[in-house]
Amino acid sequence: MTANYGMNKSILKNNSPTRPVVLIGMMGAGKTSVGRALAGLMSVPFFDSDAEIEAAAGRRVADIFSDCGEAKFRRLEKYAIIRLLGGNACVLSVGGGAFMDEATRAVIKEKALSVWLKVDKEILLERVLRTDSRPFLNGENPKEKFETLLSEREPVYALADLTVCCDGVPIIENAQKIMDALQGALNSQTA
Repeated sequence: MTANYGMNKSILKNNSPTRPVVLIGMMGAGKTSVGRALAGLMSVPFFDSDAEIEAAAGRRVADIFSDCGEAKFRRLEKYAIIRLLGGNACVLSVGGGAFMDEATRAVIKEKALSVWLKVDKEILLERVLRTDSRPFLNGENPKEKFETLLSEREPVYALADLTVCCDGVPIIENAQKIMDALQGALNSQTA
């Protein structure tokens, strides 16, 4: 299922984006793995904002959160996103909280096309509870914390330019769904 939220700029030209495509969504949605596959389909570079932050800081995201706090991490994240969106077309996967920051969301809306990878809550929970590398879920009641985050974030994620449901299908199929949604949005603009 896809939705078009009033896009007003051309997105694709000969199956390549004319501006960056930013994948947003909850932790565990598959933004990184689907993003790599999508970038391959589009023949553009792929970037992951968390990986870029870790490379620049020489530290894991979880360590930045625990040592410096969320506010410092969000500043680093915003600067990384601004830098990555300042170049040519690419696919960029951003952390689950990036789109929640109003200034970061405005930069994404101005410079890129945002796509929400919407995934069923139970699938997300199963994925994120497998690992302890999610700073927001450390401590007691990770399931409760996750459900609270999900209820806070979904209304903001719904502000994305496109929504693509990515439930329970292989990565390449999800990448193709996004590609089809991008093409469909472009076709509706030119019709």
